[in-house]
Amino acid sequence: MKLTLCSAWMILILSGCRATVEPSVIPENPESMRVLRVGTLYGAHTYMQTNNGATGFDYEMALKFAQYLKIPLKVEVYSDRTRLYRALNNGKIDIIAAGQQETPSRERKYRSSPPLYFVNQVLVYRKGTKKVTSLKNIVEPIDVMANSSFEEQLKQLSSNYPNLKWKKLFGMDNEELLDMINQGEIVYTVADSNIIKVNQRFMPEITKGLTIAEHQPIVWFFKKHHSNRLFSKILDFWNTQIKSATFKFMCEKYFGHVKNFDYVDAKAFIKAFNRVLPRYRPIFKKHAKELDWRKLAAASYQESHWKPKARSFTGVRGMMMLTNQTAKHVGIDNRLDAEQSIKGGAIYLREMIEKLPDAIPERQRMWFALASYNIGIGHVLDAQKLAKQIDLNPNTWRDMKKVLPLLQQRKYYQKTKYGYGRGTQAVHYVDSIRRYYDTLVWLDEKSQHQQVKEQLLAKNNVTGIENMK
Repeated sequence: MKLTLCSAWMILILSGCRATVEPSVIPENPESMRVLRVGTLYGAHTYMQTNNGATGFDYEMALKFAQYLKIPLKVEVYSDRTRLYRALNNGKIDIIAAGQQETPSRERKYRSSPPLYFVNQVLVYRKGTKKVTSLKNIVEPIDVMANSSFEEQLKQLSSNYPNLKWKKLFGMDNEELLDMINQGEIVYTVADSNIIKVNQRFMPEITKGLTIAEHQPIVWFFKKHHSNRLFSKILDFWNTQIKSATFKFMCEKYFGHVKNFDYVDAKAFIKAFNRVLPRYRPIFKKHAKELDWRKLAAASYQESHWKPKARSFTGVRGMMMLTNQTAKHVGIDNRLDAEQSIKGGAIYLREMIEKLPDAIPERQRMWFALASYNIGIGHVLDAQKLAKQIDLNPNTWRDMKKVLPLLQQRKYYQKTKYGYGRGTQAVHYVDSIRRYYDTLVWLDEKSQHQQVKEQLLAKNNVTGIENMK
C-alpha cells in the first residue's frame, strides 16, 4: 500500500462518531477551562525549542486548538511514553499530542482524535548492514521503545514469526534509537516512515528496511471517560482546520520538502557544518539582521557549498552566487570576498521579501523570496497570477510548488508577462534550502546543547575540586 501523509483525514473526520457518549454527568467543561494542558515528547516533528521559539507539527496544532478554545496553551514535555500516558491517566494533562499511533491496546484505554496523518512502521538499520528480506531472517533482537506502538506490533507479528526477538528500552525516544543506529551502537530498530525521512538528513547512515505495518493513523489521545465536551470541541476544530486547509499547510511545512534523501549530500553538509561553517557563522549572523541567519546560510550552501571562489558557467560567482549586475545593485565590488558576497546576498533577499505582495503570510515570505532569488521575481508574480486562474492559492508555497513548473509549458507561459521560466528548478532550489535549513537548525541546537552540557560538567568538576580542598 502506498504511504500517504496528511491526505486522508477529510474522509476520516467522522471517525469521531465511533466514541460513545457516557450517560453520566461530565464535570469537564471546555468553556470553564483556564488553560489547555497538552502533553508531548521531544522530537523534530512533535516539539522542540529553537532560537526562534517552539516548533513542531503537534505543538503548532495544539497552539491552534488552544486559540480556538480562546485559552492559553500549557505544554508539558515528558521524557518517555510511560510518564506521558501516566500524566493523562492522573489528570495532569488534558491531551496527548506527540505523534502517537492509534493501536488496539491504546484504543481500549483512551479516546482518540480523528487522524492527523498516516505513516508506515519500518524496520531501520545502518547503511552497509545486510539487507533484510523477511523478519524470519533476523537473528539479533530489535531494539524498540518500551510501551510503544512498535513493541505492540512486534508482539502481534511474533505469532507468525516465533523466532522474532526484541528488546524494549525504557527512558529513550525514537530519535535516540535512530541515532544509535546511525552510530552503529545497535543493529535494528523500528520507526515511523515520516520520522525516518526527517532524520535521515541529520543521521545519513540510517537506512529503511522492511515495512512491518502500513497506513497507521497518527492521533491525539484523551481520557476514555469524562472528556465528551472537550472531544466535541476537537471535532469542531478539526472541521474548521480542514476547511481552512491548515492541515495541508502544516504537512507541507514539516514533511513536504523531505521526500528525497541524498546520502552523499547529507554527509557532505554535516562535514561542512563542522569544518567550514564556523569560519563564516559570525558573518552570516552579522549581515542577516532581522532574517534568520540559518536561512541565509542554507541559501549560501545551496548556491556555493560555502566556497568563496565558487563560479558557474552562467557567470554568477561567490558565496551567494551573485551576478555582476546584482553585485553592483547592492553595492558589492568584490564577489569573491566572502563577507561582501554574504552581505550582498542578504541585502538582495531582503529586497525580494519587501517586493512580494503583502497577502503572502510572514512565515512563508522567505520561500517566495528564495524562489525570486533563483528564478526572478517577475516569474514568481506570473506564477501567482496563474495560480488564481486555475483556482489555487497564490499566497501559499504549497500551491506555488504546483504552479511554478507550469511556466515551462508553452500553453501557460505564452500568456504571462515574463514568459518561459525554469519553475521546476526554482521549486527544487527552495526545497533543498529548506532541507539544509532544517538540518542546520538541528545541528546548531545540538551543538549548543552539547556546549552547555560541557560547561556544566566543567563547572561541577571545578566545584568538586574546590570542595576537596
